[in-house]
Amino acid sequence: MGIQTKIIKPIKIIVDDREATSSTVHELKKMQGLEVIIQRLPLGDYQIDNSLLFERKTLIDLVASIKDSRLFRQGIKLASSSIRCAIILEGTAKDLIDSKMRREAIQGALVSLTIVLGIPLLRSKDPQETARLMIYAARQIRISAFGAIARRVKRPRGKRKLQLHFLQGLPGVGPERAKNMLDTFGSVEKVITANQQDLLRVPGIGFSLAKKIRWIVATND
Repeated sequence: MGIQTKIIKPIKIIVDDREATSSTVHELKKMQGLEVIIQRLPLGDYQIDNSLLFERKTLIDLVASIKDSRLFRQGIKLASSSIRCAIILEGTAKDLIDSKMRREAIQGALVSLTIVLGIPLLRSKDPQETARLMIYAARQIRISAFGAIARRVKRPRGKRKLQLHFLQGLPGVGPERAKNMLDTFGSVEKVITANQQDLLRVPGIGFSLAKKIRWIVATND
């Protein structure tokens, strides 16, 4: 009687076509036991086994997306995803030397993504490590499927609830002020880009709080 060998299903990775020429994809294609498919993804850069979604950002990408407020829109969409998601932040400190972005602004953005929106953040130094990190995470998810059920962080569902949840993460902004901010400006993006004078139009926000909010979200002022 022969020994039965368990067939391990390849890890299926769908890569967004806008990421197709990246060094990370090149590294993935060199690995064994993967099925790499290039197609347009509605959200994220890498979807693995239909159970895990990664948004890959270099530190330079991060700075650019903070400056144009794109990061916050992406964060809210990721937090609303029906499958678990994570952000991989790729690069080293030297990548930020010429960014002219204050450390506090970067930290504030990362706090919003991780603590407020509940999106896990992983760090890698280069594309090769990013590829290894994604595959390691995929294997861990597979292992957990045969053991204890992984806990998911409960996040509010629905766009407005997510927006309010996000705004409440700003210092001094509780549920009532968050509601007033959203009612006044209509979106998180407009709140983040509002100047100090505009913030003063929100009921419950005075000069000191408006100044603090601008200090947190601004890149250069």
